[in-house]
Amino acid sequence: MSDLFSSANEAAAGADEAPAAASGTEPAGSAASSDPDNLSGVSALDPLAVRMRPRSIDEIVGQEHLTAPGSPLHQLAEARTGARAGATSVILWGPPGVGKTTIAHVISHSPNRKFVELSAITAGVKDVRQVIENARNDRELYQRTTVLFLDEIHRFSKAQQDALLPAVENRLVVLIAATTENPSFSVIAPLVSRSLVLTLKPLTDEGVAALIDRALESPRGLAGTFTLDDDARDYIVQVASGDGRRALTVLEAAAASARATSGSDETTAITREQAAESANQAVVRYDRAGDQHYDVISAFIKSIRGSDPDAALHYLARMIVAGEDPRFIARRIVIAAAEDIGMADPQALPLAVAAQTAVERIGMPEGRIPLAEAVVYLACAPKSNASYTAIDAAIADVKAGKAGEVPMHLRDAHYPGAKALGHGAGYKYAHSYPHSVAAQDHLPESLAGAQYYTPTANGAEKGMAERLAAIARLRAGK
Repeated sequence: MSDLFSSANEAAAGADEAPAAASGTEPAGSAASSDPDNLSGVSALDPLAVRMRPRSIDEIVGQEHLTAPGSPLHQLAEARTGARAGATSVILWGPPGVGKTTIAHVISHSPNRKFVELSAITAGVKDVRQVIENARNDRELYQRTTVLFLDEIHRFSKAQQDALLPAVENRLVVLIAATTENPSFSVIAPLVSRSLVLTLKPLTDEGVAALIDRALESPRGLAGTFTLDDDARDYIVQVASGDGRRALTVLEAAAASARATSGSDETTAITREQAAESANQAVVRYDRAGDQHYDVISAFIKSIRGSDPDAALHYLARMIVAGEDPRFIARRIVIAAAEDIGMADPQALPLAVAAQTAVERIGMPEGRIPLAEAVVYLACAPKSNASYTAIDAAIADVKAGKAGEVPMHLRDAHYPGAKALGHGAGYKYAHSYPHSVAAQDHLPESLAGAQYYTPTANGAEKGMAERLAAIARLRAGK
């Protein structure tokens, strides 16, 4: 692919506004240059997303809530020697392709900074301790602050994260940690409390489009050697799904395809078809072990509860495409049938269980069909959580010590000697009375009159409320 962009790469190599050394290719532990026009570390053969990496905090797209003047990131990026050199460590939390690595490299450009990059995938405790020891020497001998960029910190074990604590607390290093998972779940609490957690948002469509246009024109990018049809731009924006790196990757591949097709060194148009061929398919952002897992299943259940079948099917589709365990989905559907539909539609639970059984027996991809049928039925069904709240209320009373003694007339009278104890005395056999309802109490005396189940006026529960009122009159002897 590099041969196809020789003219663009030559322009990048000789451009006055060349990028700073922020490609991530310079060896870990080397000091980043403070010269914003320095090309060291960035090669014309680097991926487009690397060549187009912003060189200053003002060039960052889509994180305006974090990059405003005076913001913690601005202060960190502009820190000099002295008091401001001991900047606060930060944890950057956000989905892929929104600028976490870019922000770390921008911060590293400040003067008197030594930038060290480690990946939690390959680094161990020994590597962390070596960085900390080097950082101590640099501070004492050269008054130079070490910025440690730790990518994918959520992959570090507790012991590995513990090794960072003293250096972060004493500011031997300024830690810039990146993670795609919620730090509350993936980073130890002491490290979170000593750092500023900054949440990065997925890029908007406008932000992705701006990155694409910048890459088309910039000498660091395609240097004006390609044009992009509106349909192609819209497609790349759509398929990127807020991921700037993916947008630039697709653009670069589509440009290679367009150049190969045209066979010309002149300005080449990139079509939607070429972009589609390069993208293959949209990547669904869903981490089965992280917060996206919980966010999507939460939205799924709430869409069923909110009687929105279209939204429920959307989240079902996201889980299926992402490879979520269909048994997990089926369990959640069964729970929703019991919790949110309940007795408003007594057929909801049997149907959900039938869908669960079908998925277990036929597997995927055919299992998606009974799952979808159950989801649509539950979303359209009348809703009631009366049974759910009723059992929780009863459990709360039992835990609070309000159990009481089982009434004598309800106790087991079948074993020898039970009747001599008074068990079963006065019990009224319900089927011997009109409507099979006898005038007697069943709750312990200490809970006399307690009512846990209050049916709603929704669906089948409306008739149940009328029946319970009639039963109450019969049990009262009226």
